[in-house]
Amino acid sequence: MAKLIEGKIVAKKILENLSDEILFLEKKPCLAVIIAGDDAASKIYVNSKKKKAEELGIKSVVIELPQNCTQQEILEKIYTLNNDDSVNGILVQLPLPPQINAKEVVEKIHPLKDVDGLHPYNLGQIAAGNKPHAYPCTPKGIIRLLEYYDISIAGKHAVIIGRSNLVGRPLSLMLLNENATVTVCHSKTKNLSQITQQADILVSAAGQRGLVKADMVKDGAVVIDVGINRQEDGKLCGDVDFWGAEPRASYITPVPGGVGPMTICSLMQNTFDLYKIQNKI
Repeated sequence: MAKLIEGKIVAKKILENLSDEILFLEKKPCLAVIIAGDDAASKIYVNSKKKKAEELGIKSVVIELPQNCTQQEILEKIYTLNNDDSVNGILVQLPLPPQINAKEVVEKIHPLKDVDGLHPYNLGQIAAGNKPHAYPCTPKGIIRLLEYYDISIAGKHAVIIGRSNLVGRPLSLMLLNENATVTVCHSKTKNLSQITQQADILVSAAGQRGLVKADMVKDGAVVIDVGINRQEDGKLCGDVDFWGAEPRASYITPVPGGVGPMTICSLMQNTFDLYKIQNKI
């Protein structure tokens, strides 16, 4: 029976330490979030980030733009925030309205304020084996979970399902930098189950309910489920058949309560880390 990797508990401990550090700062860190449009899920995410930031003593500024906003309007907001010394981290909530070029928006955020770790400079530093100003939040959370549970990465075969810029691509580089042997699978991969059965560490970040069946999991594998999906009864679930995979795995993340809490935890940690760099602490 697998041991649960409880991100909720790990995130709570990390954030308690972070709160203690922020408590004695005269000038508090500041996170600015730009949200454009009327996506209901995005509004929930932004509100939860704002609430968590304020609990920790991080100032939170939310800039709301209408669904019909222009590319120029968003870029002007980013320019203002880039040049505002009181703002330490800038986050643009995705998805953006269809008329907005998200790639250009992310690239206009100053790398030193790129709290999501998605600017080409920061991703390029990871690819070069260097330390970026900020690591992408979900991959950073996954690495911290593995470290917390003393799960060795070096020499292991890590298989990642999903190649998004948010999770799959940066995580593959970060695991490579930790001396894992990394295979990245995606929608065009043939014989997926044959590859996943070789994984010592299996990460699914495809966003497809029921994608990873029990027989796709190697005995003793560490299973990290990044997927967030809905069951027919409306309850949250991941990409992995949890009850099928759990008897085969050595460690496994639940959904919810696994990777999710670590993502927002990493966002708060990134805000503080960027604050320290900018203030030469």
